[in-house]
Amino acid sequence: MAPAPKTKEQTLAWLRTISGELSTATLKRLEDTLPWYGEMPPGRRSAVGLVAQAGITSFISWFDDPKSTPWIAADVFGAAPRELLRSISLQQTLQLIRVTVEVVEERVKEGGELLREAILLYSREIAFASADVYARAAEARGLWDARLEALVVDSILSGEYDDELPSRIAALGWHGHGEACVLVGTTPKMLDVDQLRRAARHMSADVLIGVQGNRLVLVIGRAHPTPVDSDDAIGTAATLTFMEIAMALEPNFGPGHLVLGHEVPNLVDASKSAKAALAGFAVARSWRNAPRPVQADDLLPERALAGDPLARATLIHRIYRPLQAHSTELLTTLWCYLDNGRSLEATARELFVHPNTVRYRLKRVSEVIGYDATGAREALILQSALILGSISDHDGSTRRR
Repeated sequence: MAPAPKTKEQTLAWLRTISGELSTATLKRLEDTLPWYGEMPPGRRSAVGLVAQAGITSFISWFDDPKSTPWIAADVFGAAPRELLRSISLQQTLQLIRVTVEVVEERVKEGGELLREAILLYSREIAFASADVYARAAEARGLWDARLEALVVDSILSGEYDDELPSRIAALGWHGHGEACVLVGTTPKMLDVDQLRRAARHMSADVLIGVQGNRLVLVIGRAHPTPVDSDDAIGTAATLTFMEIAMALEPNFGPGHLVLGHEVPNLVDASKSAKAALAGFAVARSWRNAPRPVQADDLLPERALAGDPLARATLIHRIYRPLQAHSTELLTTLWCYLDNGRSLEATARELFVHPNTVRYRLKRVSEVIGYDATGAREALILQSALILGSISDHDGSTRRR
C-alpha cells in the first residue's frame, strides 16, 4: 500500500529540517561543476554561498506563502555584499540558480507533485528577479557613467584638470592611448550614443561624448583593436588619421558645420584641441565653402578676426616667424605677390626680377612653411599671417622704446 501524501505542513517541516543539508550539497556541487566559483577569492566565494543558502531559505518561506515575498530578489541578494553584482555576471548568476535548483530537485523528488511544481515556479521567479536586479544595476551604472562622462568632457573643454581626472577617465573604460583630438558639431535630433561608440570601435578608436545644448563634442583617441573588432575593422589606429576618423563619424552629427581640432600628444592636452575646435565651430559659417569636416587650423583667419589669441599666435609662429628667420627676400616676395593680386608679372616688375624668379621663390616659400600662395584659400591664410606678424613686430619695437 502506497504511503499517504504529506500535507503542506508536513512538507514545510521536512524542508526546514533538511535546509542545512541542501545548502551544504549546493556548495559542494558549485565547486565541482562551476570552475569560476572555485577560482574566486574566499571572501567572494563565501558571498556566493550566502546567496545560494538565502535562495533555499527564501524558497521555503515562499512555499509557505507565495504572496508573502513580492520581490524575491530582495531576500536572496540581500544576504550578499553589494559588490557581488560587480564580481559575477548575470550568466554566472543563472548558472548558480540552475545548480541550486538541481540539488533541491534531486533531494526532494519524493516530496510529491505539489513540491516539484513549486520548485519549477520558484526557479522561474528567481531567474526573472535576478535579471531585474542586474537590469536595475546596469541602468544605474549607465546613468552614473553618463554623468561622469559629461563631467570629464566639461573638464577637458574648460582645461580645469585635477588629480581625480585620470581615475575618472579610467572608470569610464577609456581605451584610448597616445594622441587625441576633439571634434565639434551639432547635436542630431535623435542621438544614438551606442551607434556612435560602435562606429568609433570599428575604426580602432575610442570616444568620450559630451552634449552641450545644440553642440555635440567628441574627444577621440586611438585604441588598440580588440579581437572582436579586428575582424571587421576598416582600419587600425596606426593607419587612420583623425580626419579619416572624423569623416567616418560625420553621419552621426546633425546638419551644420563640423570642426576637428588639432592633434595633441595625449588626453591631458586635449583642452588645447578643444579650444581650437570650439573657436573654429563658432566662425565656420563665415567660410562659405568650408568642407565637412574641416580642420580648425584651416579656419585660422576667421578665428583670428574673431579675436582668438591661439589662432593669432599660430599664424605668427607657424608662417611669419619661419619666413622671417629663413629669408627676408622670401618674405618680401610673398608680400608683393599677395599685394599684387597673385600676379607673377606684376610682382616681377615691382621687384625688378624675372617672373620665373618669383615662381621659384614662391616654391621656396611653400617648402619652408607648407602653404601654397597660389591657392585662393591659402593666400588668405598667408596674408592674415603677414598682417598679424607685422603688427606684432611693430608692437614689440614700440614696447622696446
